[in-house]
Amino acid sequence: MKTDLIKIPGVGKNMKEHFISLGYTNVESLVGADPELMYEEDKKRHDGSLDRCVLYVYRLAVEFSKTRNPDLKWWDFKDEKK
Repeated sequence: MKTDLIKIPGVGKNMKEHFISLGYTNVESLVGADPELMYEEDKKRHDGSLDRCVLYVYRLAVEFSKTRNPDLKWWDFKDEKK
């Protein structure tokens, strides 16, 4: 499938497929999406086990959909330390 999802920093073939399997087919479709819900749904698709870094990429992707900032890094979207 031809898509602009790979324009999102840190998104390659594998993560592109994660987005598509969740119904997000382009950057515009991510506007207003909830990264936490995306991650929970994706975890269900992977038998409840999915690296937490996927959540960070979802957070980055939703931010990218609003700003189109090519300098975003997934590690800037990690959970805050308490």
